[in-house]
Amino acid sequence: MDKLYSVHPGAKIGNNVSIGNFTNIHDNVEIGDNCVIEGNVTIFPGARIGNGVRIFPGAVVSGIPQDLKFRGEETVAIIGDGTTLRECVTVNRGTASKGKTIVGKNCLLMAYTHVAHDCRLGDGVIMSNATQLAGEVVVDDHAVIGGGSLVHQFCHLGKYIMLQGGALVNKDIPPYVKAAREPISYVGLNSIGLHRNGFSQEDIQQIAEIYRILYMSDLNVTNAIRLIVETLPQSEYRDEIVDFVTNSGRGVIRSAI
Repeated sequence: MDKLYSVHPGAKIGNNVSIGNFTNIHDNVEIGDNCVIEGNVTIFPGARIGNGVRIFPGAVVSGIPQDLKFRGEETVAIIGDGTTLRECVTVNRGTASKGKTIVGKNCLLMAYTHVAHDCRLGDGVIMSNATQLAGEVVVDDHAVIGGGSLVHQFCHLGKYIMLQGGALVNKDIPPYVKAAREPISYVGLNSIGLHRNGFSQEDIQQIAEIYRILYMSDLNVTNAIRLIVETLPQSEYRDEIVDFVTNSGRGVIRSAI
């Protein structure tokens, strides 16, 4: 039977790659080993797809950015090993700003999610159905984003967060927390997620004490950070959270409690 898909001769396809009917793979594409590319997928120039990736029908990888400043510069969209892109996911390639859009390893991007130009997703990120990331958003490892969420450009979502479905995010969300309500706010630790990912009770208690001062002490952010540094012993978690909050470009979410 004749092939019912199109692969440009300039594309580099790894070993044991399955390509479904009516898929179109353009020039300047690299696909690793053991990938499954279902039917009706479009992979544009600049796609760099790792090993063991699965892409479902209707997905578009490395489409040009939806950014009026884009002038046709050569950029890439990187999809890490073991990641799954479900139906109609779109991942745009980068612009001159960063040069690349990155989706990490072992991520799950559910149906109709969108990753805009120059975003950077860590490993193990879950984006639930119809979540939309604007340009240059950063999502750290193992963050879970509820369905239908909209994330403003330049926002930073910390590692191991749990974000409610339908969230409108216009502030940075520090690591390890649950964020919900409108406006989006701190509502507690993502304690279930931390337990599931092997954090000890001692680790969780350390993180909880940091956020108790940051969000429950009635201090502004500057004074809360000062108190955290002065009163809590140095630790990986203390330094990580202090650094995140101190260097937040858009400011961190406040507490709803």
